[in-house]
Amino acid sequence: MSEMKEISALDIGGILIGHEQNNDAGTGCTVVICPNGAVAGVDVRGGAPATRETDLLDPVNMVDKIHAVVLSGGSAFGLDAASGVMKFLEERDVGFDVAVAKVPIVCGASLFDLTVGSASVRPDAAMGYRACENAWKNAPLEQGCVGVGTGASVGKLRGMERAMKSGFGFYGLQIGSLKVASIVAPNALGDIVNPSTGEALAGLLDEDHKKILNTEDEMCVDYTNAENLFNKSHENTTIGVVITNGKMTKAQAKKVAGMAHNGFARALRPAHTMFDGDTIFALSAPDSNDVSADVNVIGILAARTMSRAIRNAALFARATHGLPSHSSHSLI
Repeated sequence: MSEMKEISALDIGGILIGHEQNNDAGTGCTVVICPNGAVAGVDVRGGAPATRETDLLDPVNMVDKIHAVVLSGGSAFGLDAASGVMKFLEERDVGFDVAVAKVPIVCGASLFDLTVGSASVRPDAAMGYRACENAWKNAPLEQGCVGVGTGASVGKLRGMERAMKSGFGFYGLQIGSLKVASIVAPNALGDIVNPSTGEALAGLLDEDHKKILNTEDEMCVDYTNAENLFNKSHENTTIGVVITNGKMTKAQAKKVAGMAHNGFARALRPAHTMFDGDTIFALSAPDSNDVSADVNVIGILAARTMSRAIRNAALFARATHGLPSHSSHSLI
């Protein structure tokens, strides 16, 4: 059996990843650029998604490759960041050739971070453009309160006053020549747990801010109180991307995106509620080392890397905008 080893998301050729953020406003965006195009799929599980161009990824539709995925804060307002990504790529002659122009195919999803920092400042076209500039420099990829994770938070069942800070995380694995990596910004109603141990890393704090409660248990206690929950729990969405050098069709990429949601279930408690817009994209990125691999194995590694990327989002987050983080808060 080939040895499994950890890799960076940037160790997969054919992609570039960049962040841009406004730390004072508590929002930002992250872009994954595929200059040569990438086969892509998507699986939207949450009940409140904010997404862009996901219909193109249906296997029955014409476009076979995309050129970027944008993950942004700002709720539906943040989808505007994709306009800047399109401008950046058009300037570099990247896109789907329609004879009179090349149209960059840019998909995206946004999370709700308007309750962190400023609600009136959101990712826009200029921020999306700058994220592309940062990606083009091929700089080291940071984790924590950067990019789309700048305003991410978790544990919001009882309101923001008892929530904790999340961020942006990534994790990758390689077996033989097959590489699979996940990037993610957990912004969940519920809690982040270590997928290996079940330990709560960030989530719903008790009234004294001394320990993390179990959001699932708290929701079960309030099982008749759906209206109250609805009034408090709009500000959630976990969004991520799986990237692999494994060859996939659009249908297989959609399947891998679906299997990657198992990683959400392992590291988020609960996942996929009606108040979460959970969305995962999967990209088969072409490079000189693209490999043929069992799509089931790609999906297994997608779930594994996604769960650990979520873990890292909690571990690398820092306290900001009045929200404690795993690294800053002493819990008993």
